[in-house]
Amino acid sequence: AAFDSIKQVQVISFLVQRPASGGGWGMAAVTGEKEMKVWNPINNKKFETFSYLPPLTDAQIAKQVDMIIAKGLSPCLEFAAPENSFTASDNTTRFSGSSAGYYDNRYWTMWKLPMFGCTDASQVLREISECRRAYPQCYVRLAAFDSIKQVQVISFLVQRP
Repeated sequence: AAFDSIKQVQVISFLVQRPASGGGWGMAAVTGEKEMKVWNPINNKKFETFSYLPPLTDAQIAKQVDMIIAKGLSPCLEFAAPENSFTASDNTTRFSGSSAGYYDNRYWTMWKLPMFGCTDASQVLREISECRRAYPQCYVRLAAFDSIKQVQVISFLVQRP
């Protein structure tokens, strides 16, 4: 394999960058306190993909929707109140224990049906806007489903209360 000869090193991370001259891809070691910070878990719940980023703008969401549509996936919106949106063991009685395949609070309420056959990001953005207006106090996430694999393959927040 390509990485068999790589030994453990003390470099924190690498940035992959394309040189301005248009040549091939390069790697540059990153050092410094700013790049070494990690995600803060204190009062900072993590939800799905992109949770470590600031909230996405509508333009950024539109780019994600364009990619979802280009891959032939079906977008779907879901929402949940803050107290029901995060998986927690508080006040939960488990009869089979906590294990893979056991889901507490992972199912959110669907906003309408999945948008099968959606061909334009503006259709999804319109639905996101309507859901935000109807449920301003809720988390709203955009999920995408693969009709061949019959599974959800993408999910990220489009609104935080």
